[in-house]
Amino acid sequence: MSITISSITAAKRKRHTTYNRLKKQVHLLLDPSDGGTIWDKVVNSVIVALILLNLLAVCLETVESLYREYGVWFRNFELFSVLVFSVEYLLRVWSCTSMRKYRHPVRGRLRYVTSPGMLVDLAAILPFYLPLSGLDLRSLRLLRMIRFMRFFKLARFLNASRVIRRVFASKRNELLISMLMVLTLIILAASLMYFVEHDAQPDKFSSIPETMWWSVATLTTVGYGDVYPVTGIGKTLTACISILGIGMFALPAGILASGFSEEFKKRETASATCCPHCGKEIHHG
Repeated sequence: MSITISSITAAKRKRHTTYNRLKKQVHLLLDPSDGGTIWDKVVNSVIVALILLNLLAVCLETVESLYREYGVWFRNFELFSVLVFSVEYLLRVWSCTSMRKYRHPVRGRLRYVTSPGMLVDLAAILPFYLPLSGLDLRSLRLLRMIRFMRFFKLARFLNASRVIRRVFASKRNELLISMLMVLTLIILAASLMYFVEHDAQPDKFSSIPETMWWSVATLTTVGYGDVYPVTGIGKTLTACISILGIGMFALPAGILASGFSEEFKKRETASATCCPHCGKEIHHG
């Protein structure tokens, strides 16, 4: 009797181990940052290609002649894509408990589905399912544009997106300060130009908020030409503000360039201290 119970327990333990191993393998296949096999790359390449084809299809659908001729193909491709993305979403939710921070079967999955990446994945398939709920289709036409959220799914599969996130995170304070400086310059330029040009052009420079349109267009060197100064002082002030704008708006670009340079140096240093075959850190001595 005890042998039978032990056999049953061992069989259950074996099934549980196999189940967890399968769950872990599914997670590694769907998450390129954790996996490292050829199959991970194949699965992720297929999903990336499908995302890009979806973006192309959304754009081509707006061409009436193409949609009239190939509308059935567009709809079938949309159905196929939603099916693949839905299966991917469900597999992610199912396998997320293989990660330590989402280990709890209920709370862990709730935390996982409310993470930014999973919210993007949900938004990518949501426009297809909402009309099936019986809601007014006319009020849901704009939801088709949410399909462009599939573009942001690429961030999950591209290593470059993780580099960009780390750069923005490391330089967030510098970027915040530079943006505050730019905002201050916009308000200051708009205020000065309002007092200089209001009497000459009360319709164009009617208030400081209205003048901010000119300020942004000038500081960014866009210069649409719909609003421009006519007085001598206004033209002189515009020249000075334009020169300041070139340097001020180049400041965030310089900060990001510095951040990318630092990140690439860190990656080079890390790769130099890791084994090129197994990826583990090399310890000297």
